[in-house]
Amino acid sequence: MYEDLKGKTAIVTGSGKKSGIGYAISRKLASCGCHIVIVDLGKPVSPEVELKTATGEEMDEIAAGLAEEFQVKALAVRADITDTDSVNGMVEKVKETFPHVDILCNNAGAVFGVPNTVLSYSESDWIRTVDVNLFSVFRVSRAVIPLMAGKPASIVNTASRAGKVPPLFNSAYAVAKAGVIMLTKTMAKELGGAGIRVNAICPGQIKTDLEKWRFGLEASFLNSTIEEREQEMCKTIPLGYIGLPKDAGDLVAFLVSDESRYITGQAINLDGGQCMEL
Repeated sequence: MYEDLKGKTAIVTGSGKKSGIGYAISRKLASCGCHIVIVDLGKPVSPEVELKTATGEEMDEIAAGLAEEFQVKALAVRADITDTDSVNGMVEKVKETFPHVDILCNNAGAVFGVPNTVLSYSESDWIRTVDVNLFSVFRVSRAVIPLMAGKPASIVNTASRAGKVPPLFNSAYAVAKAGVIMLTKTMAKELGGAGIRVNAICPGQIKTDLEKWRFGLEASFLNSTIEEREQEMCKTIPLGYIGLPKDAGDLVAFLVSDESRYITGQAINLDGGQCMEL
C-alpha cells in the first residue's frame, strides 16, 4: 500500500479484460486508493482477429467492481486509441468526473499479421501494429498531459522485452515497443521540468490471453503443444517461471508512488531475468 496514492486519479488504457495486465494495474492502484478510469475499445477489433477483446459490458463491470471493493470512483470509457478524435472524446468524458489526472498508464497493445518475416508481412498489418503499440502512446499522452499540469504526476508506458531483444516473425511489435522505450526517454526529458515523471515497464513472459495465444501460435507451426512451449520458455528464464499480471501491477504502483520520486526515463525489465543488460 502506497499511502500517497490515496485520492489520486489514474487513467489505464487496455484495461477492460480481467485477464490482462491493464486490469491488474487498475486493481493494484485502486487498492491503494486511486480513482480509476478504465479505457478500452469495448468491442471486437475485427472478425479475423482471434484474440478476444474487452466488451463494453466487461468494462462497466470492472469499473463497478473496483468502485465497490475499494471504495473509490471508477469510470469506464470506450475509446479507440488509434483515432485522435476518439481519444480527445475520451479526455472530455474524463474531465466531466475528474478535472485533474495524476497517473497515466499507456498499456493498450495488440499484434496483427503474425507470424511473418519482414518480406512477407502485410504492410497494412505492420502499420496497424505500430499504430496501436507506439503511435497511441504519443496520441493518448498528448491528449492527457494537459490534465496533469500543476502537480507532480507520473506516466508509465507498457513496452516489452521484445523492444530490447528481437523476436522472430514479429518485427512490427518489436519495432513499436523499441519506439515506446525511446519515446518514454524523450518524454521524461521534456516533462521533467513540469514535475511529470515518465517510465516504461518491459514485461517478458506474463500469463495473459496474449501470451497463451502466442504459445498456441508457436505450437501450431512447431508441431508442439502450448504446455510444451511454456516449459521450453521457462528454461530461458533464470527464475524458472512465467510472471503474473499482478507482478506488473505491483511494479507500476511503485513507479507512480513517491517511493520512486527520483526515477524517470527508465525502461524496467519485468521478465524473471531473461534480459540482463548493463
